[in-house]
Amino acid sequence: MTSMELNAEMLRNMSIIAEDENLLKRAVKYLRKLAAEKENDSAEMSSKEFFARVEEARKQPGVMFNNVAELDQYIRSL
Repeated sequence: MTSMELNAEMLRNMSIIAEDENLLKRAVKYLRKLAAEKENDSAEMSSKEFFARVEEARKQPGVMFNNVAELDQYIRSL
């Protein structure tokens, strides 16, 4: 589903529960929970942080492997 389709689906469902205060309260509670999870997502970083890490990695010397066995040995040593 595209973002627009998901948005439309959410709005359709919200219109169904809009007249029931209890259902709206449950929806708001769940949406707050989802928003808090997103804020606490440590895997997510800003584009500024991402490009800073890319630049830092470019400064590091590269590691070259002659075959898959060398790569495998290197990865297992980490």
